[in-house]
Amino acid sequence: MEKKKNFGILFIILSAFSFAWMSTFVRLAGDLPSVEKSFFRNLVAVGVAAVTLFRSKEKIVMGKGNLKFLFFRALFGTIGILGNFYAIDHLVLSDANMLNKMSPFFVILFSYLILKEDLTLPQGLFVAGAFLGSLFIIKPTFANTNLTASLCGLAGGIAAGAAYSMVRLLGQRKCNGTLVIFFFSTFSCLVTLPMMLVDFEPMSVKQFLCLIAAGAAATSGQFCITAAYFHAPAREISVYDYSQIIFTAIIGYFLFGQIPDGYSILGYLIICGMAVLMFLYNNEKWIFAPKEKKGKV
Repeated sequence: MEKKKNFGILFIILSAFSFAWMSTFVRLAGDLPSVEKSFFRNLVAVGVAAVTLFRSKEKIVMGKGNLKFLFFRALFGTIGILGNFYAIDHLVLSDANMLNKMSPFFVILFSYLILKEDLTLPQGLFVAGAFLGSLFIIKPTFANTNLTASLCGLAGGIAAGAAYSMVRLLGQRKCNGTLVIFFFSTFSCLVTLPMMLVDFEPMSVKQFLCLIAAGAAATSGQFCITAAYFHAPAREISVYDYSQIIFTAIIGYFLFGQIPDGYSILGYLIICGMAVLMFLYNNEKWIFAPKEKKGKV
């Protein structure tokens, strides 16, 4: 069980790294409609997941009664992407990412409400502390951003939290992880295709390559986060998703020359501190358990 949780933590950190690059490439793609960016982001995932399913030697199992959960995972995931991409296009990149990082908080909430997973007071406080840290990062510019874009970013974070709760539920119900990704990505492409065709904007070679790169990074992130929630409960690993803040700050500095201010640095420290406390708390039985005494032979 401990090994599975550690794998879950590793996968969610890899996912955060991948999604940080996805946001970067989406921003580098320039002034294209959010729906168009979303379509190409998911098109890459459809291709990768389809090839993985085709080449898999294991039996692809959806599981009885899982279709409705796949639908809700896809629906919430699509809303989450559209909200996040709209925010990325209209807000400061760090603000858009921080609004999306509301999702771990809502993963905890939805997992408690839907999956009936236990949530202790300390775990709730650690997640709340991480969320407080995110507010320190958002505070300097949040009040001056467009209200509609901010609300879209917030809605995207909430929807992503609901989607990842469905991923966790599907993992518990033994649904194939690659199938979950394929279903979601295909659903999202079919939903966004008509909207993209109505408002299609021709793109340059550079923009096309940026969107393909965004799709590749998002696909990597999707596989990793699906594996993460298949391995461990949301309450134990979702706080590590905040590591995307660190990755985004580093990328932003080297690519865009963005330097975090004092509030942002304080936010990073709080979030990292909460992640460490969460890890220690979830491993307290291993850390603080007394050594077993050997019995007499």
